[in-house]
Amino acid sequence: MSDLEAREQMEFDVVIVGAGPAGLSAAIRLKQVAPDATVCVVEKGAEVGAHILSGAIVEPRALDELLPDWRTTDAPLVTEATDDKFLYLFENSSIRLPTPPTMHNHGNYIVSLGDVCRWLGQQAEALGVEIYPGFAAAELLEEDGRIVGIATGDMGITRAGAHGPNFARGMELRAAYTIFAEGCRGSLTKQLMVRYNLREDRDPQTYGIGIKELWEVPAENHQPGLVVHTIGWPVASEVYGGSFLYHWGKNYVSYGYVVGLDYTNPWLSPFEEMQRLKTHPEMRKHFEGGRRIAYGARAISEGGWQSLPKLTFPGGCLIGDTAGTLNVPKIKGTHTAMKSGMLAAEAIAEQLAGAREAEPSAYETKLRESWVAHELWGVRNVRPAFAKWGMWGGLVNAALDTYLFRGKAPWTLHNRHHDNTTLKDASAVQPIVYPKPDGKISFDRNSSVFISNTNHEENQPIHLRLRDPEKAISVNWALYRSPETRYCPAGVYEIVGAEEGTPRLQINAQNCVHCKTCDIKDPTQNIDWSTPEGGGGPAYPGGM
Repeated sequence: MSDLEAREQMEFDVVIVGAGPAGLSAAIRLKQVAPDATVCVVEKGAEVGAHILSGAIVEPRALDELLPDWRTTDAPLVTEATDDKFLYLFENSSIRLPTPPTMHNHGNYIVSLGDVCRWLGQQAEALGVEIYPGFAAAELLEEDGRIVGIATGDMGITRAGAHGPNFARGMELRAAYTIFAEGCRGSLTKQLMVRYNLREDRDPQTYGIGIKELWEVPAENHQPGLVVHTIGWPVASEVYGGSFLYHWGKNYVSYGYVVGLDYTNPWLSPFEEMQRLKTHPEMRKHFEGGRRIAYGARAISEGGWQSLPKLTFPGGCLIGDTAGTLNVPKIKGTHTAMKSGMLAAEAIAEQLAGAREAEPSAYETKLRESWVAHELWGVRNVRPAFAKWGMWGGLVNAALDTYLFRGKAPWTLHNRHHDNTTLKDASAVQPIVYPKPDGKISFDRNSSVFISNTNHEENQPIHLRLRDPEKAISVNWALYRSPETRYCPAGVYEIVGAEEGTPRLQINAQNCVHCKTCDIKDPTQNIDWSTPEGGGGPAYPGGM
């Protein structure tokens, strides 16, 4: 690399990696409390919100603190949640269960989270924040053991690694402090975890994959404000999984299915489970006569309080789902992500003003004294109990924890395993036979990826890298029959040549919807998800 021209440099007080709710809240709060600070946000999506699919429930607590007058503005929070249903599904029937207090949604809003981020981006820019969409943070800048910013990826590199005709070097964005808000399993955050040993004395993080569709349904079938959650069928009771369904906006229904990535059956396909759930009589009625208009998937951090890493390191900090602030029993993380960003901003503003020492350690103290910590502590036993005792034991524990102990049980369960270590040998488990999609209610992967508007420059290096290509066959195929071909919701991984007795792994990186499940679930941690060229990946439009 020594023969390359020097990268252009830009200097800021604070650089924020990621324009999601956490990153944008941090940017806004910084400018509120330190108006003279120079703040830059870099976002790998082609625009703010491009990588965030519509349909989420937002608890407005953090937004009330950040922008108290948001209700008198054009903020895109318009559909109030009015009716909660919690169902246990059998194969052809269902029973309604009492809605747990953590899942009550009175006072919350069903939103396009992408549009909320676009709106937050506008608020940030109005305060003087510089936002650079379409630029992927690809490299950590470190000097004397301290992070001093990030570099964006070079553009125009060919698949063979040569400089193409449109080659352009990335930029160095240097800062006194760098905030990482990459979302779940961020590629730079993964490096930081190792570099600064941020997981020392913490439980392993455990993850889920959330697969989501957006539908437009006939007006006569639309019930604005209806919120439905299900557990039970179609997955086995030892699998942590469930669905959510929201009626919102102008005849929209957002539907999603989450599967915990600690599942053991290598034949399980979260995508196929999500598709066949829609054929259940209780679910089908929400989709009939409608049309599917968007699709996406994303890994989520489910470990909660016990799995929070150390949040600070020399020169920076972690916020939002990068840190793991999701409240799993609530099935919400936007409010906690926003609050974590605000607290980080306040701590850094104090340091910029010279009120504290030169590291953002005050942020971790602030978070652990905040309502975010109180909320996560109160539900800390829910997810580990499901992993330990399965569906029924988990439900009993959740009921005791909620109604008897009210989040103050005198014990703490722990997340004991890494999700990549749980698969059984394929020969020891009965394969799962999934029904063929009908093209009306259920669909295949290729048609799903098509409506995600996913695109990557084809002649660029593959951003899904195998540390040891041989393991794709000697381990994944030989022992587990290539589970990556099933847990990937976009058909990125494909085994070819198996019928001829010469199986090999083909990586269709063009299909990648940036869920990062492969980076988490691969049995030997052989797959590294890295950032493609900025602007690549899904492109979820605004206005829906």
